[in-house]
Amino acid sequence: MKESKPLVIAAFIAIYVIWGSTYLLNKIVVTEVSPLLLAAIRFSISGALIMLIAKLLKREIKVTKKQLLNSAIAGFLFLVYGNGMFVWALKFVDSGFGALLAATQPLFVLLLLRLIDGKKMQRQSIIGVVLGIIGMYLLVSQNEITTSKDMLIGIFMIFSCVLSWSYGSVFVAKAKLPKNFFVSTGYQMLFAGFFLFIGSVLLKETWSSPLDWSFKAQGAMFLLIVFGSIVAFTSFNYLLKIVPTEKVSTSAYVNPVVALFLGWYFLDETLTTQSVIASIVLLSGVYFITSRKRISKLKVTTKPQKI
Repeated sequence: MKESKPLVIAAFIAIYVIWGSTYLLNKIVVTEVSPLLLAAIRFSISGALIMLIAKLLKREIKVTKKQLLNSAIAGFLFLVYGNGMFVWALKFVDSGFGALLAATQPLFVLLLLRLIDGKKMQRQSIIGVVLGIIGMYLLVSQNEITTSKDMLIGIFMIFSCVLSWSYGSVFVAKAKLPKNFFVSTGYQMLFAGFFLFIGSVLLKETWSSPLDWSFKAQGAMFLLIVFGSIVAFTSFNYLLKIVPTEKVSTSAYVNPVVALFLGWYFLDETLTTQSVIASIVLLSGVYFITSRKRISKLKVTTKPQKI
């Protein structure tokens, strides 16, 4: 890949703004569409489009049984539970609040690496973990949250989604997957779409035709598919090849800020003083974790949580 300054700038705008906006877009659609059905439609279409692009680019889409199985597992961890249930949880929490909780992913990955691989934490990582825990406590200890059963359920589900995504990151780092990231992502999305449709049926979700959705929901879904799943993810992988990983990882603490502002501006979501303080503490912790030395070992974790 050739480095082009305008292209690099455009790619950073994509992973900052587009991925930060996916929380708002998911929140808009989930107010009208059943959450698992929403995710199933999104990833089925995105996966098919990505595989079509891979074919047009003459990429080899034939894979081994092992690669196919690992793609299915990764698709489940990342997109079925990690993303599908996250969308479900957005029925109970604000989009900006959910984005802040999702920003704890680097912390979860670091703890999993410690538990699974026994990797020692560096001083910066320990500081990041402590700040992250304090930030999480400040977020979830607010009176309006602790007195709301629905909010507590939503928070619990989001943390379980972050854990699923984090474990998926650790799994993918070791698993044998298709070498081409486009092909690998395409298979993961197609499997996820299939699993999500099954989950939607088993949970007896109400199905509705996209033709019956409001124009706002249709527009939000279009943006999720084309920009959130294809443009931003391609930009992310392009940047990983061109610029240092620690610069790409800055999206981990820019996305929540974008999501908070968009949720406040477009959906009139409440932004309390304690939430602002908590977000500063939490994102400072994420900064310490993602900026530590030898960050390349956490390469797989810097995203793609928003795809």
